[in-house]
Amino acid sequence: MLYRDSYGSMALRLDGRKVAGEIEKCLKDGVSSCLKQAGRPPGLAVIRIGDDAASAVYISNKEKACARIGVKSLVFHFNQDISTQDVIKEIEKLNRNELVDGILVQLPLPKQIDEAELLKAIDPDKDADGLHTLNLGRLLKDEEGPRSCTPAGVMMLLDNYQIPIEGKRVVVIGRSILVGKPMALMLQSANATVTVAHSRTRDLASLTKQADLLVVAAGKPRMIGPEYIKDKAVVVDVGIHRQPKPIASASSQGGKTLLCGDVCFEEVSKIASAITPVPGGVGPMTVSMLLVNTINSWKNHCGLSLRMTDLLP
Repeated sequence: MLYRDSYGSMALRLDGRKVAGEIEKCLKDGVSSCLKQAGRPPGLAVIRIGDDAASAVYISNKEKACARIGVKSLVFHFNQDISTQDVIKEIEKLNRNELVDGILVQLPLPKQIDEAELLKAIDPDKDADGLHTLNLGRLLKDEEGPRSCTPAGVMMLLDNYQIPIEGKRVVVIGRSILVGKPMALMLQSANATVTVAHSRTRDLASLTKQADLLVVAAGKPRMIGPEYIKDKAVVVDVGIHRQPKPIASASSQGGKTLLCGDVCFEEVSKIASAITPVPGGVGPMTVSMLLVNTINSWKNHCGLSLRMTDLLP
């Protein structure tokens, strides 16, 4: 169903945009075929707090993706100084709204907002980001439920390029609830031997150079260079950062910032067998899995027979 490729002599670019496009096509066809039976389109509610510029871009991308496949998106934009309790009241309204199948709280949040309390307030069956405590527990126990979008997107990307995971030695750099911990659980479920590294890990390079598959979610721009990479390893870069362009290129490229990941792409791609670019690698897959979670919830809410198992890790 989805795009597949094979290794060549150079590092294979794991094209998240291409795979995400194929996933969107499947989702669009599924929504179209079930729309009459459901009586309504899938609904995704996005809660945005404050005016973070990056959040505005991410939400715009999600709205466009929703429009492409037939999901109705609802954006609720609150002032920077709103309280946690006032946001929870809005979430509770969305929990009761029968036209809403998925709820997403756009991160990061202002300092006064209790992120954990907001995520806990979301109905677990409408948890589009897969970050509710119950859904993380379902992941731990290999039970069905919404999956954390970024790790799920990584798994789908690897699967569609037929990159083997079973029996492989994997290192995940990062232990956040958003990426690192659920990523490790998904890889373990796929029968990989997984090590989680973090800011307190000693001699990181000696560990990562043992990895057949390295997933980097460290949150530090260009942290991982070729000295961290085993020959012919597969490298997945989850990071995305905006950095100033060199003065010489700023005027010619029409902007003042560039995007980069946690990995030094040019140098590492000379050693790796496959690597994700930034942008265009994991990011589009994250949005796709958000849509998968939302449409799967819509399917359950409306009692549809839509097949989703091949899109859920």
